[in-house]
Amino acid sequence: MERIDRASRVIAAAPTTVYDALLDPEALEAWLPPDGMRGRVERWDPRPGGGFRMVLTYLDATDAPGKTSDATDAVEVGFAELTPPERVVQRAVFEADDPAHAGVMTMTWQLTAVGGGTQVTVTATDVPAGIDQTDHQTAMASSLANLAAYVEAAERADG
Repeated sequence: MERIDRASRVIAAAPTTVYDALLDPEALEAWLPPDGMRGRVERWDPRPGGGFRMVLTYLDATDAPGKTSDATDAVEVGFAELTPPERVVQRAVFEADDPAHAGVMTMTWQLTAVGGGTQVTVTATDVPAGIDQTDHQTAMASSLANLAAYVEAAERADG
């Protein structure tokens, strides 16, 4: 059975502001890494068929060894769909020797205007079996909290 992990949050920012943060490499480095990690974008091509490579580094790899190395998770992400300002679909492949982390995981970011902001729902399908579901959903919720803080601060600065 195909595994689906999901997280959702209302963010007090316009859909266009949230969408822009999904397609800006500096923004991604700031908000995408969940608590306990930092990220670095190494390649960037923001168009359907393009993508990026991100290296996520654990701040403390003692209890959470990485998929790519002891302290890192490297992921190749392709943009399968870009529909401003409503939807971004990504195909993610982790660089890992362990077959439990192999395969293509699809990440769909759905943005829906709601009173006072944007409902952001991220849905991960075909999640590799080696990724713990509870940990993954916690990490997605952490990334959404980071995204909210990032874009809400930008909205306040612009407003």
